[in-house]
Order: sequence, then C-alpha cells, then structure tokens
Amino acid sequence: MAATIMILYVSKLNKIIHFPDFDKKIPVKLFPLPLLYVGNHISGLSSTSKLSLPMFTVLRKFTIPLTLLLETIILGKHYSLNIIVSVFTIILGAFIAAGSDLAFNLEGYIFVFLNDIFTAANGVYTKQKMDPKELGKYGVLFYNACFMIIPTLIISVSTGDLQQATEFNEWKNVLFIIQFLLSCFLGFLLMYSTVLCSYYNSALTTAVVGAIKNVSIAYIGMLVGGDYIFSVLNFVGLNICMAGGLRYSFLTLSSQLNPKQSVDEESIPLDLKS
Repeated sequence: MAATIMILYVSKLNKIIHFPDFDKKIPVKLFPLPLLYVGNHISGLSSTSKLSLPMFTVLRKFTIPLTLLLETIILGKHYSLNIIVSVFTIILGAFIAAGSDLAFNLEGYIFVFLNDIFTAANGVYTKQKMDPKELGKYGVLFYNACFMIIPTLIISVSTGDLQQATEFNEWKNVLFIIQFLLSCFLGFLLMYSTVLCSYYNSALTTAVVGAIKNVSIAYIGMLVGGDYIFSVLNFVGLNICMAGGLRYSFLTLSSQLNPKQSVDEESIPLDLKS
C-alpha cells in the first residue's frame, strides 16, 4: 500500500498521470471498496495457510460465477449461454476436485469461500468506480491504499504480525531488503495490471484470466509444494477447471474479434466481394 501511494503520488506531481484531488466526496465515491479490499486480503491469507496450494486455486474458481452474478445485478451486464456454460464447467471441475479432497479442512473452506465473495465484489465495484467521471483507475488505486493503510497497520499490531516483522533477523541483510522492496513494487504492478484488465475488459474476464494463470500454480504445487494428496477425481476436476477457463478465453476473444471482422467486410466494395 505504501509503495502504491508513493509511486502514484510522485507520478501525479510529475504530471505523468492524473486523478482527482482529495475532497469530502471521495470517501463516499470509493465506499465500500476499501472494506472489500482488506477483507479480500485477510480471508485470502487465512485460507492459504489452511489448504494445500492446488486445492486453494481450485476453490478460488468460485469467484467466477459470483463475479458473473454481481456484474449482472450491479452493472446490468448480460452474457451469452456459451459464456455461462464455460463458467459452470469451471465450477463443475471445482466440485469434482473439492469432493475428492483427501485433506478436507472446514475452516479453510469457509475462509476461501469468504475470499471468493470479497474478490468478486471487489472486482465488480472496482469496475464501477473506475468510471473517468468518478475516480478513474489511478484514483481508485491511490485512495483505496490511502484509506486502508492505517486500519491495516492497526490490525497487524493487534494480531502481533507487526512485532514479528520488526523482530525478523534479516533486516540487516542488503539482499533481503532489495528483494523486499522489489516485491512491494511488483505488488503494485500486480494490482495495477489487475485494475487495468478490468478497465479495458470486464471484472469477469479478469477473474477468468486469474483462473487460467493458476494453471501453472496448481500443477507446480503438485510437484513442488509437498502438501498435495493425489487422487484420480481430484486430478480430473483440476483439468476440467482449466478446460472451462480456456474455453471462456476463446469465446471472449472471438466475440472481440468478430465485430472488427464484420466492419472490415462491410467496408469492402461490392465489385471486390463478387
């Protein structure tokens, strides 16, 4: 959050980017995004610690239908039957994989489903708040971080996390500090790229792109993580999830290309068509 605030503020001072100056209407315009943002992070960290990495990535797929539902309700969007079928193919795979989870953890499942709800709501409201007439994409990132950095700091103090961080014995290690600062910068880039994806596409597309990205995480987790318990149903479910995500991507790209193709065809003279 601190990296986001510094990078965006310096960029604004140098007129590289633009977002609205603070006024009393900003908190009203941004609400409830900061609460969803923090809820998303807390539930995500809690669920990751209680589930194997492959199962975490599978159960996170439930973010996709929740995003579809919220976009329909909040943004008034409508999707084709093929898109909906692709989404529920992903969910079918998640059900198959989760149903055969040999390391079932109820608390972990509760946290990951809360994380799904927070992620879906955060994505949809981010898309809504990025309207250039409102805060814009940079304003959403900047004020979101500004409003939540102090409450998050208070939470980290109350849980003892801040004390553990300050007592960490590698703070004098130059290589660690460089890597730590780099991770903060990359964290900003990750948030910015996610917001940018939602800005140019939709919250649903961002959710599905995230699911496809998890292909590598799921399969690497099987080989490297050490906490994955193999079963045939679980493995089949994982692959169904991935197939549904790839199918969604194909349909979305096709729908974006077809209008351009039809315009090009209309611009061709009749004599050339014949």
